[in-house]
Amino acid sequence: MDLSTTYLGLPLKNPLMPGASPLVDKLDVVRRLEDAGAAAIVMHSLFEEQITSQQLAEFAHTEFSADSSSEASSYFPRMEDYALGPDRYLEQISRIKEAVDIPVIGSLNGISIGGWTDHARLIQQAGADALELNVYYVATNPNESGTAVEKRTLDILEAVKASVSIPIAVKLSSYFSSPGQFAKQLDACGAAGVIMFNRFYQPEINIEELEAVSHLDLSNQTELRQRLRWIAIIHGHIKADIALSGGAHSFEDIVKGIMVGANVVQVVSCLLQHGPEHLASMLADFTRWMEDHEYASVDQMRGSMSLGHCPDPSVYERANYLRVLQLWKT
Repeated sequence: MDLSTTYLGLPLKNPLMPGASPLVDKLDVVRRLEDAGAAAIVMHSLFEEQITSQQLAEFAHTEFSADSSSEASSYFPRMEDYALGPDRYLEQISRIKEAVDIPVIGSLNGISIGGWTDHARLIQQAGADALELNVYYVATNPNESGTAVEKRTLDILEAVKASVSIPIAVKLSSYFSSPGQFAKQLDACGAAGVIMFNRFYQPEINIEELEAVSHLDLSNQTELRQRLRWIAIIHGHIKADIALSGGAHSFEDIVKGIMVGANVVQVVSCLLQHGPEHLASMLADFTRWMEDHEYASVDQMRGSMSLGHCPDPSVYERANYLRVLQLWKT
């Protein structure tokens, strides 16, 4: 039984890894993840706002404004709310690299080209084997075109690639009008991988206090379907590797992710809920399922249910929408 795979040019012992999360803040937890079978360690993001003087100045200004308005009193985090500052983040990468024998993937979160891109080089120098770019951008300006939003990400990718030699993966939003075509653009610009998808955390409205408040919900398995659909659609159309992120909670979800074409499956919420050892349980069940269904390797399974190989490709297209509505029974 061969569980090995490759992701961002890195040979991995299996396709299961923890995604970006606070789990990496403690070395003992990182070691537990490795012991549970994690194929790689993904750092949580280092934010643009933490590392550029210009953004810090703007941050201080908006924080001052936030305290003067009930609608925005808790919207912007204070700097001390970040678990790891830039220096500690780089130190933690080095410490994790010394503590584990599996690849370590750094992560940058930003929306503009600036000094923060220099930290990509520092992350590489700290020992990271690869880098995730998490371009978390909400297009709040109604006059900004979709093309301009896409160009922002492409420009950031090119700027970061100029700073480092390690492979780069881009974490996509599901809100692009044509995720497949945009994935091809990223592939053409040299992205080694694409991650589907980022989760945008939506604010909640307190109707009594008349304020917008931050709200975090862990993922659930209903979110998986959107990832499966788009990975199935782009599989075979890009050279870049594909990671599924969001909604994977069981070994069946890993099977589905590989079948539609993912190289790896990232999990977070289930590990936050059940602990690092839950990863070992998922991996054992995944291995057992492969044996029961006589799969010799992960490569044999990959892409078997993608759009190009699925026995009924219409399930990924408009025909499925019509069929589901027609089959509804009250």
